[in-house]
Formats: sequence, C-alpha cells, structure tokens
Amino acid sequence: MPLLCCPPACLLGLVALARTSAFSNFPGAKSRRQRAHHPLRATAQPRSGFAQQLLDAALASPVWKYVLVPQARASIVKTAEENGIPWVAAKEWIRRQPDAPWNNDVNNEYINIQYPRYYQKSFHAYDEGNLSYDAAFEQELASRSIGARNFPKYADRGEDVFRGAFDRALVKLGADINADGEEEDAIIVDFGCGTGTSTRRLAKQYPQAAELIGIDLSPYFVDVGRTLLDLAPSAINLSEDSNHSDGWITSIDSDPRIQLRQGDIANTGLLSNSVSAVNLGLVLHELPLSAAKEVVREAHRILKDKGQLWISEMDFESPAYKAQRENALLFSLLRATEPYLDEYADGMPELRKFIAEMFGKVNITAATGRHYALLAEKRTAKEGNERAVLEDDRFRDDGSYAVEDTHLKPWESKDS
Repeated sequence: MPLLCCPPACLLGLVALARTSAFSNFPGAKSRRQRAHHPLRATAQPRSGFAQQLLDAALASPVWKYVLVPQARASIVKTAEENGIPWVAAKEWIRRQPDAPWNNDVNNEYINIQYPRYYQKSFHAYDEGNLSYDAAFEQELASRSIGARNFPKYADRGEDVFRGAFDRALVKLGADINADGEEEDAIIVDFGCGTGTSTRRLAKQYPQAAELIGIDLSPYFVDVGRTLLDLAPSAINLSEDSNHSDGWITSIDSDPRIQLRQGDIANTGLLSNSVSAVNLGLVLHELPLSAAKEVVREAHRILKDKGQLWISEMDFESPAYKAQRENALLFSLLRATEPYLDEYADGMPELRKFIAEMFGKVNITAATGRHYALLAEKRTAKEGNERAVLEDDRFRDDGSYAVEDTHLKPWESKDS
C-alpha cells in the first residue's frame, strides 16, 4: 500500500485553499507502567450532525473531483518541484521505460485478481484507489513531496527524516532480526510494501538479512517497484546528479535479496514459523479493523518464536491528531481520501489489546509528535500461559506527548 504520510498528497493543497475550518471549535493487558488518566489521551470523536452532513455531501459532489482535487494536485506537484523533487521529469522517465509491464500489454491478467472488498474503494483521491499505474507512478513522488512540505527545513530530505524517526524508535524498542538466535537465515517480510520504498530501506538497515520479501495487494505498485529495482543503478537520483537529465527521485541500489510480490498480506502463503520480522509501516490506518486483525494474525502465524512485528502508524491519541480530528473540515478532507480513518482511530485501543493478547509482549513509544512505533515479540510455547504485557511510554507522567510535534501544520506555509 502507498506509504503516504497523512495528510495524503491531494489534501495539502486543499487545506492550503481552505486554511481554517468554519466548524472548528489498554484493557486486558497488564501494563508495567500505570499512569493516571489524562484528557490528552482520549481519542477525539468524529463530528456528526447537519453541518457535518452538508460537508460530507460537498465532498461527494463533482466539485470535489473536478475542481478541488485538480487544484490540490497542482499544489503538491508545485511543492515537489520547488523543493528539488523533479516530479514531472521523474514520472515521465518511469512511464516511458520500454521494457516495463505497462508498455508491453502484459497486465491484462490483473483484471482477474480477486481483491478484498475494502481494497476496491477510492484511496488518496484516485478513483481506482491503488489499482492503477498512475497511483503507482506517483506513490514515491507524493511521499517525497509531503515529506518536504511537512519538514520544510529538510526540503527533499523531509521524508528521510520522517522515516528515520520510526527507525530510531524501533531500535529503541529493541528491533532485532536475530532475536531467535538464528543469525544466518533471517527473513524480513514487509507487509503493504507499495512500490518497495520501505523494503529497500529495510535492506540497507539490515545487511545481515538473508531475504527481504515485500508484499502488496496492488500488482501495479509491485510492477513499478520491480521495474525500479531492475533499472538500478540507472535509477539515478535526479535531485543530486546534475550530469543526468532523467532518472528517478532517489538512488536505487540493486539487491538480489529483495523480492516484491503481489499478494494479500492477510493470506501470504508463507510457511508458518518461518520469518524473523514483519514490518507494517503506515498500513493499518488504511484497513477496516477486522482486516487489520487478520493481518496481525497472519504476521503472528508466519513469525518464528521470538520473531518481531514492527508497526509504524498514526497516533490519534496524540494531541496533534486529536486536534485534527476535532476540526470538522480538516478531518472530513482526510476521511475523503482515507475511507477507514475513523474506524482506525476508534479502534486503536482494541487493536493494541488484540496484538498484546496474541503476542504476549508489546512495547510502544512515540516516534514523532503524532506517530507511534510498536514492537511485538511472539512468545514461545513455554511462555504461552503468561499474562500479556504492554509497555507504553508515549506519554509523560503529566499526560503530555513524549515527542514534540514538529510537523508543519496543515494550514501553515513554510514561509509563515
């Protein structure tokens, strides 16, 4: 799945247009750290009522599709270009690759793939959701542009800063692909890998891994990811190499350990007890709660004893996202391109409980001022009857979030 950090690409332009809102105004698992309840930790509830209904109706109208979305798209492309991310040139470069599947009429078989119903909805303002080459071409472009917009101090490196925050948080929690003691055959599986941005990053972080398997439901995203790997090292980072007139937006290294596969992450077909780590990066908020639980269950099945599940996600219990959810206009824009965002936000406590009861040991920490990292370790058969333990240090003792929110606010500009 696309790993766009919210707000999704089209929304940044829409929020810039809207500026402000007229409507503004772990049970079951024993935690080793008991804190007093604090109002900041409550999850904000979605808005309802007549005003919200009018807003939802407006976002379902042709005005959204034919006026606001094109304007927002133009805004995010402009943001990319102004920050040294050659969106237009890079998209044209990948589109015209002569040996790519989209130029060889070999993808007719994709119409026969059976997709879960939840996956067939519009996502990120693409009518076909993730089931198109256009969405696949633009996934990494949009992620880089959003990173530049959210972290203007770092320009085209903003996304690296964002992803690095999760890397550090998971290391802090004890991320280890050799927790089972078997060093030579470590396999990392990247659930919802999209075009492979996160899979390639994991390959660099864990050179000792024997194999890295990225799995995504979209064959279009997998095609783009495989093509980028096949083109390496010709996939030159345009923003850094002035001697090349075309190429991709980041440098791609060829790595024979990486496999990108089309498939359902709730039913991978991998052997039980066979992998060392499963990565779930910014995927769960795009799933209904029932599907999220199936994905966690599948991760547990394929992990070895002591194997680890790594989750990087939005935290709607953080003050920053809580405030966004209380803003009717802003959150309605978010929900317009992320159909399961309310269900994800409401289901966070239930999903944590589910993970803790299944895995036994769970640690969670703040990664950014509005995102968390979670590490769950699969207990052994010998540990099967022990009570689940969840350690959560996202909040300080006074109830404030443990990491300062440094994201640029949706209504702010980098020059303000």
